[in-house]
Amino acid sequence: MSIAGARVLVLGMGVTGRAVVEALRGASASTVTVDGREPADHRDLSGVDLTRIDFAIASPGWPPSGESLRAVEAAGIEVWSEVELAWRLRESSTPWVVVTGTNGKTTTVRMVGAMAEAAGLQYAVVGNVGDAVVTKSSEALDVLVVEISSFQLHYTSSVEPHASVCLNVDDDHLDWHGGADGYRSAKAKVYEGTREACLFPTGCPEIEEMVRDAEVAEGCRAIGLSLDAPAVSQIGVVEGILLDRAFLVGRQTEALELAKVSDLAHLVAGTVPSYLVANALAAAGLARSIGIEPGRVAEGLRGFRLDAHRTAHVATIADVVYVDDSKATNLHAARAALGGFPAGTIVWILGGLAKGADLAPLIREAAPRLRAAIVIGLEQEAIIEAFGRHAPAIPLGVIAPGDTVMERAVRAAREHAHAGDTVLLSPACASMDQFRDYADRGEAFSAAVRALEG
Repeated sequence: MSIAGARVLVLGMGVTGRAVVEALRGASASTVTVDGREPADHRDLSGVDLTRIDFAIASPGWPPSGESLRAVEAAGIEVWSEVELAWRLRESSTPWVVVTGTNGKTTTVRMVGAMAEAAGLQYAVVGNVGDAVVTKSSEALDVLVVEISSFQLHYTSSVEPHASVCLNVDDDHLDWHGGADGYRSAKAKVYEGTREACLFPTGCPEIEEMVRDAEVAEGCRAIGLSLDAPAVSQIGVVEGILLDRAFLVGRQTEALELAKVSDLAHLVAGTVPSYLVANALAAAGLARSIGIEPGRVAEGLRGFRLDAHRTAHVATIADVVYVDDSKATNLHAARAALGGFPAGTIVWILGGLAKGADLAPLIREAAPRLRAAIVIGLEQEAIIEAFGRHAPAIPLGVIAPGDTVMERAVRAAREHAHAGDTVLLSPACASMDQFRDYADRGEAFSAAVRALEG
């Protein structure tokens, strides 16, 4: 489809929508914009003549089941994501390495960026983190590192990554996708068209099936990522060393040292958790796929820093550690955080918008690690019921919604915590019921903890 001269409907005028309009203007296309800041889907198309629209670009906040997008598709109008537009507008041969997954996407793409920085490459980290892809897709770079969400993948069809990975898959955004099948189908699209390497975690049949089913370029290889010793065409770990048996000529009989698990030790207090090692394996695989040398992989990991609000230490007060993991907006992320603490030592602050996910299995799994739990958010009933069924012996505090919700939650958590315990904000839910975003929620937690210090 020709973009020059096209008339394009842009749905959503946040950061993504504004970048799309600017890019389309530069491509000599005209735009019709519709903005709807409400959380529901009743954006008004009444003033738009759909018969004059050539295609539409949907921002991630617009669900395909919504009234507006159903009307657009019923009119026979093709819908693209901003990532799809970026691919079609690109003016360079810059290779894309693309990352999706329920959890760990941002950490992984930024690790790749750190490795590219150490190697002296020209790169950009874009997509679901940082700048919109379309702002960088025409630049002549050594690599474009793209974080892509299931929302973006849903309307992406022609991207051909140099290398791609789905880190993990667990129930998330089920309301947006209409169920688990829709969510997994969107994630699987990350592998379509891949030219060089499809990376996948070994031991995850769902993702292995995604790789097997993907239509990829001839010669594209499947590269396993293992937390154990790597087989041929895998990257894995032996005695704390990350080893490459995928991107070297002698992989049948040899392995190449990429880095050490201890290169991640500066990121956390105590033992490096397995989810960080898994992220490092994926990042190392993507880096190796574009020829980054092993020494630069290790250097990148040593210089890497985690995002704010991801298992971040806030304070230690009266021998109780307070940890901000507000970025855990789904079950998979919270599970990873909870797994890093000893049994019976966590006072867990959780709750918010569950996005259609069932927290009961996570609560059952987490119960042995808990000292107590504090429930926040507007969707409390199902969480309280799950604790009653699966963890009835765990003391439970319920915080009514209101302006001081986090202050009250932190004070309640302090009452339950013993010396040596951790008060962990890892909500397993989205934040928009009572906060602007997960960062606002994390800042509110940190402010409440600092008030305790005072």
